[in-house]
Amino acid sequence: MPTLGEVVALVHRWYPPETADDWDAVGLAAGDPGADVRRILLAVDPALPTAREAAEWNADLLLTHHPLFLRGVHGVAETSPKGRTLATLTRARCGLLTAHTNADHGSPGVSDALARALGLRDVRPVDASGPPLDKLVVFAPPTDADPIREAIAEAGAGRIGDYDSCSWMVTGEGRFRPLDGAQPAIGRVGDLEQLAEVRIEAVLARSRRTAVVRAMLAAHSYEEVAFDVIELADAGTATTGAGRVGEVDETTLGAFADVVAAALPPTARGVLVGGDPDRVVRRVAVCGGAGDFLLTEALATGADVYVTSDLRHHVAGEFLEQDGPALLDVSHWAAEWTWLPELAGRLGEAWGDTVEVRVSTICTDVWQARR
Repeated sequence: MPTLGEVVALVHRWYPPETADDWDAVGLAAGDPGADVRRILLAVDPALPTAREAAEWNADLLLTHHPLFLRGVHGVAETSPKGRTLATLTRARCGLLTAHTNADHGSPGVSDALARALGLRDVRPVDASGPPLDKLVVFAPPTDADPIREAIAEAGAGRIGDYDSCSWMVTGEGRFRPLDGAQPAIGRVGDLEQLAEVRIEAVLARSRRTAVVRAMLAAHSYEEVAFDVIELADAGTATTGAGRVGEVDETTLGAFADVVAAALPPTARGVLVGGDPDRVVRRVAVCGGAGDFLLTEALATGADVYVTSDLRHHVAGEFLEQDGPALLDVSHWAAEWTWLPELAGRLGEAWGDTVEVRVSTICTDVWQARR
């Protein structure tokens, strides 16, 4: 069975913390990384009901979408909601891990799950983005090639999609002369050397630059190493980013609202419709969670309807006056809950029978009744 630290590392590989928004608080909030993990409960909110569910089920980890400590706190006494939640988990020896905007931006992530639940095809980001990338180029003797490639891969270079240890190498000819004071690994002071060398290239997330360069230098046998770090431009091919947009079979806004209502877990608020129910719908944009920050980008997609949550009255009204997409406002909790079964499937594939994964069905939507 995995340790908590191993589960955290896997989740962070799927949803790198550096892709989270600057204001966010993701990652391990509680728990011993060395503890064994046999049971994982998945939930949208780290609220007292889900904490109690985790404790009663003897879960070793509560993995939530929303953070418990999004903003600074000065204490966690059980007189506060956060304190009661944390105390419940701590007494049960249950860790707490959060994947929030890093999971929103990920691929497959929260908005991908919502898009699939609503039947969208040819899905792509509404606002494509990805972590800034570098390319490391280093020259070395052939005997250093394998040690360097292994070292930089271990440090995080060469991770592309579902692949790791990706690098490229070609053989060329190096030339140098060691001067007085040098202690060359190859050749003699004062003699001009010309010998076979390899050129190694690998792509890396810019956040891993320092770690990768240090690993390369430690594995290299030369006293003075020739290398380049090249900052890569955004090629516009990112599959990650905010929101998703895709196609559906031609329908009407009213009929598609019924599809949305049937696809999401039931909540008191249901689905709010902004626009003509008879409007034709072919292209749909979605954003799990509060999506008014993406209204301008959703307008630019040519979507017929934008499905999201927590739209404000004046903002939504002005948006509808622009002759852009119609609006469907759904429960924040329900839209993001669609991600949990997909995450459960990925965890199951990763750990098999060694870990039991359960999706919480407790509705933590703020609005619990309607009159």
